[in-house]
Amino acid sequence: MTGGAGFVGSALVRLLNERGFAIRVFDNLSTGSSANLDGTDAELVEGDVRDLETLERAASGCEIVVHLAAGTGVIPSIEDPFADFDLNAGGTLAALWAAHRAGAPRFVFSSSNAPLGAGAYPASEDKPIAPLSPYGASKATGEAYCSAFYGAYGLEAVAVRFSNAYGPRSAHKSNVIPVFIRRLLDAEDLIIYGDGSQTRDFVFVTDLADGLLRAAEADGIGGEIFQLASGVETSLNTLVDLLGQVCGREPTVRREPPRHGEILRNYSLVEKARERLGYEPSIQLEEGLRRTYEWFSNERTEALR
Repeated sequence: MTGGAGFVGSALVRLLNERGFAIRVFDNLSTGSSANLDGTDAELVEGDVRDLETLERAASGCEIVVHLAAGTGVIPSIEDPFADFDLNAGGTLAALWAAHRAGAPRFVFSSSNAPLGAGAYPASEDKPIAPLSPYGASKATGEAYCSAFYGAYGLEAVAVRFSNAYGPRSAHKSNVIPVFIRRLLDAEDLIIYGDGSQTRDFVFVTDLADGLLRAAEADGIGGEIFQLASGVETSLNTLVDLLGQVCGREPTVRREPPRHGEILRNYSLVEKARERLGYEPSIQLEEGLRRTYEWFSNERTEALR
């Protein structure tokens, strides 16, 4: 599992560990942490996903390769599209080749809704791609390479598109829920750009891990794409209200002008994953926020000791 010491990867490692899988994690620890694997039997191999020789050795003997390692920033991809292409498109090609060389029958690639661009409302597998950033283009390239490796080499490569994942061990994430929780713990204002009516699809990380495992085990899905999300559209105003209930006080919100180019409404249709994978997200947003807030709060307490 590339990127297995990160936020989503470590949740999947825990699920696989519970199911009795032997797990080899390949991670350069640039954003992930070996501490995220504590309490599991996972083997950690340190390396960069663009280092094909090391990656091929790590993939040797594996039956499933899950590729999570990636650069995740739209803004960094705009600032340096070549670096983004090298890590995301090039890294995905290297991971696919390593899986092929290792004889692994199944490959699962973590994508996002970014390839859909402005047409991502609601996000579904049958919409045409029209990325608005180099990051979206690199993810679309990864999806295309999965299809190509299925067609050219028979590798059962599957792409799964994540919505906005949240949950424990997301300390290094810069999306809205970790940012809001850190600001709440620091007694700072929550900043909302615009009127707060913009919507997102927030999926709890254990639901995402379950979907990834289902994509790794399902039969007859090579070359396909699946949306993994909660399937629920939630406004930022609703998110703030739920966080207030979780932390026991009303958050102070500072409104700023809308940001240019921000997608106003976004959520994913998950019917295909339900029908083909048996995927069914089970953690409601309020419960997931409670677990996430408690994890951040406990981390803050431990750091102060």
